[in-house]
Amino acid sequence: MIEFTGERVVPGQVDVDLWNEHIARYAFAARMARGSRVLDAGCGTGYGSAELAQTARSVVGLDAALDAVLYARQSYPRPNLSFLQASCAALPAATGTIDLAVSFEVIEHIADWQASLRELRRVLAPAGRLVISTPNTDYYAETRRQTGPNPYHVHEFAFDDFAAELSALFPHIALYLENHVEGIGFEPVDPATGRTLELHQAASQPEPATAHFFLAVCSCTPQPPPAPFLYLPTAANVLRERELHIDKLQLDVTRLRKEKQDLVDLLRMQEAELEQNNTWARDLDEKLTAAQARIVQLQDEETQMTAGYEAKIAELENENLTKTHWAQRLDAQLTLVRASRWVKVGNRLGVGPAIDR
Repeated sequence: MIEFTGERVVPGQVDVDLWNEHIARYAFAARMARGSRVLDAGCGTGYGSAELAQTARSVVGLDAALDAVLYARQSYPRPNLSFLQASCAALPAATGTIDLAVSFEVIEHIADWQASLRELRRVLAPAGRLVISTPNTDYYAETRRQTGPNPYHVHEFAFDDFAAELSALFPHIALYLENHVEGIGFEPVDPATGRTLELHQAASQPEPATAHFFLAVCSCTPQPPPAPFLYLPTAANVLRERELHIDKLQLDVTRLRKEKQDLVDLLRMQEAELEQNNTWARDLDEKLTAAQARIVQLQDEETQMTAGYEAKIAELENENLTKTHWAQRLDAQLTLVRASRWVKVGNRLGVGPAIDR
């Protein structure tokens, strides 16, 4: 299952307004697709290609993303519809073989969008037409002022830029503005009343600068421009859809607030745990400092004791050396006494002291 990331529309995963503005473009182009060989360049998940295949002779949808192509193949199996992985800057179609090419919300995603436009012109049959759209960069920037630029867009167009780039390649272009419009509908409950819709359009002046999207129908030969088009979604109760959308947003806000509170609680718990760890670390540091001080104290005491022992040993050694010298001198004196003639005479007469060795 492919997930909606904001890069391409996934049916069932986007709000109704976003879905309607995308599917409406294919409904606009479907009027020109009957019996035609159609190429959907940048088909995304394939829902639009399937819309065109209802009346087209054949439709080839191509996209650079393999996951989108696989999703499209699985979701929309039709005998006249195929999906290929390919780049819009190198279309896998022979020159002059496409009756209708569509490329909706694609060129702003492509770095080499000029090559894509040249490729779209190349594959068109002489009487073929290209239907292409892109968001108005000024309006788009205004709607995303809080969320920031779309990370998937590499180049966006103002109205004059869009018209100039297309006019440089196609001799004939018809420009349209796509907007969400406010309307009041009167729909019969009894089908026998008829389903033909009469449109009453109040007088207005198109304003490209404030338009949401630009759309152009391009050709190399003169073609009658498609008539203005109003897409009325099945879910046509706009107020109800807005209320449902508001309810969804409120649920999202509630969920986000809960997630925020959960994060705040987690942060506080982590802060408390961190403070506990810091207290333990400070206690450990104090104990370590005290232990280091005690070690230094013991080392000093050991040094002092060692110095005392060494001094005592030196004193004893000096005392022993002094006594040794005294004993040696005494022994020498005794030797001299024994050798004295008077001692010897006294010893023979028995009147002198007895001096043993």
